[in-house]
Amino acid sequence: MDPPEPVAAPQEPVLPAYGGGCVADIVPSILETGLQGPPGPLPPEILEARAVVVLVLDGLGAEQLSARPNVAPTLNEMHASTITTVAPSTTASALTSIATGVGVGEHGIVGYRIPTRDGNLNVLRWRTPQGEAVDRHPPERFQPVAAFGGQRPPALQRDEYRKSGFSRAYLGDARRVGYKMLSSLAVEARRLVAAGESFVYAYYEGLDIVAHEHAFGEHYEAELRACDRLMADLLTVLPRGTAVVATSDHGLVDCSKGLVRIDRSVLDCASAESGEARFRWLHARPGRAGDLYEAAAGAHSEHAWVLTATELIDGGWLGPVVTDAARSRLGDVALVARGAWAFSHPDDGKPKIVGRHGSLTSAEMLVPLLVHAA
Repeated sequence: MDPPEPVAAPQEPVLPAYGGGCVADIVPSILETGLQGPPGPLPPEILEARAVVVLVLDGLGAEQLSARPNVAPTLNEMHASTITTVAPSTTASALTSIATGVGVGEHGIVGYRIPTRDGNLNVLRWRTPQGEAVDRHPPERFQPVAAFGGQRPPALQRDEYRKSGFSRAYLGDARRVGYKMLSSLAVEARRLVAAGESFVYAYYEGLDIVAHEHAFGEHYEAELRACDRLMADLLTVLPRGTAVVATSDHGLVDCSKGLVRIDRSVLDCASAESGEARFRWLHARPGRAGDLYEAAAGAHSEHAWVLTATELIDGGWLGPVVTDAARSRLGDVALVARGAWAFSHPDDGKPKIVGRHGSLTSAEMLVPLLVHAA
């Protein structure tokens, strides 16, 4: 028996605001590598600062932050504007857009699971069903767009991620600097700026990890407080003349009551699936693309926005440029989850994921642009 439909107000998809109001526009506006003018109300003092630290707090949605002013007073006080992430609203795609300054259709990291000749590539682990994939799918070729406009700034991330395939793919030639504990992030950022670095990228993933397991209860708020303390520490220890810009890759939705199986009539027309639970690509069997779309629309229009790849590209969801490589990694039909639905997949495994992202609801697409001018 299917679960009851989650209660949600009708909503149209929130499209990425490429060209000034998207996470992809932040780094080019600071490094002056392409965008004409900063995203939103980024004050000119940012561009005049002696140094800028850009911090990405994974999973910090604008709606979730604004709803908790007492939990995160420092972050809320810095909330200068609300911008969008990219589509799909997932870490692999969004972090790559932040670092490269281009849309998903240009850099080609089109989701969490991407089809390859040897099965779906799990981008964050850089593995296929055949195992470790850095040799079979070299990250630097899989994602060829230069990060940070070809510059080589320091990029702070947890030490265990520093040499990963995904880090190689999205950070490119950046000088990857590891830290062990959350408290060390502020220390390392201070050291880098004090040593003369004019731009530092930093990433922290804790809020996203907690929300995946617990959604938005006390665990989430405890982790949000930790993020707020991190920001307060940064503002305290960074050398005078340093500006801070923070944002996120996506928000989240509580999908604990909205998991749904893809209908058998749809699977009969599909040869494979890729993407994520809230942005699922369906790959048609030979000659069945039309049948696949009709079956998906008939079975899942209440659960998702159902679009063909052509409709999605023409609608600008993936940005102004879609390369042949990126197009080849898309399916034929996309199920883009409405409300709090999520599509189950045999590879999901355990632990059960509660907080999810990937779709184009406002809770997932809207992220804060946090600013502290020097």
